[in-house]
Amino acid sequence: MSKPKVAFYWCASCGGCEEAVVDLGPDILKVVEAVDIVFWPVALDFKRSDVESMLDGELTVSFINGAVRSSEQHEMVELLRRKSGLVVAFGSCAHTGGIPGLANLFDRKAMFDEAYFNVPSVVNDEKTVPQEEYEAPEGTLTLPNLWNTVKTLDQVIPVDYYLPGCPPPVNLIAEAVSKILKGELPPRGAVLAPDIALCDECPRKETKPEKMSQKQFKRPHEIMIDPEQCLLAQGLLCLGPITRKGCGAACTTANMPCTGCMGPISNVIDYGMKALSAVASLADSNDEEEIEKILSKIVDPVGTFYRYSLPASLLHRYYQPAAQGGKQS
Repeated sequence: MSKPKVAFYWCASCGGCEEAVVDLGPDILKVVEAVDIVFWPVALDFKRSDVESMLDGELTVSFINGAVRSSEQHEMVELLRRKSGLVVAFGSCAHTGGIPGLANLFDRKAMFDEAYFNVPSVVNDEKTVPQEEYEAPEGTLTLPNLWNTVKTLDQVIPVDYYLPGCPPPVNLIAEAVSKILKGELPPRGAVLAPDIALCDECPRKETKPEKMSQKQFKRPHEIMIDPEQCLLAQGLLCLGPITRKGCGAACTTANMPCTGCMGPISNVIDYGMKALSAVASLADSNDEEEIEKILSKIVDPVGTFYRYSLPASLLHRYYQPAAQGGKQS
């Protein structure tokens, strides 16, 4: 009997999800014994043609990490969707847009201008930018089209399951693979992580006050963080109360606030709005000016509350005035 065929693919992301697979350590040998990895271009010598030659549905499962923001990524995820029985959005970027999704605060022109013209270390007197086509002696050379908007995986293709995290925790990866092989998966569309807030597994949960309020929000470098007290109670922007658990509370255990990479629990429609609402409700004042002063310590609201989820949000992207980079598409 042939082994289940598995594919891994990397779109717009940092590569940490690929590292997370390797971080399975000795357990990766068990995975290799149980499945046949037939496409993993970042680690092994596979080509697009290898996937194209497969029958539709021949792949048992494809784990696709990264947001989608180019024509090449679009083509590859559509190809893998067609060839796969199951597709798993692997990690924050595929799940909710991730850090690359913050590019939706700008348009393509603004990003190109910054990268190729405005950065102090760049010397580009000819104002050259990447071209999608270039006629060379060898023929026409092409590059993928970079989209104006970063998209989550399920905004491009149907997704069966979501494995959250930046990167997904090793224990959740192992559990997901085991459930797939045993046919013990929940209904399609499920997030393969506990549907309960991270505070439930935080080692500081016993010190979380029943009623909390703040006169001032602080950044981690501004205080000596108490390693045992609830971080939110110390005035730090810990997003554990609205973030899905499953990571073992890695950040709070390391004396740093949760930034929300595991994404929302199921009853949250828009993670950023929920986070903003939760934090704003902590401001200990009824005076408008004082509330504004308390919240002014949040220096980057979008980067704080939508750090991993802007493309998946109700906002989806920010539309700049034409004078600041052109009309968005």
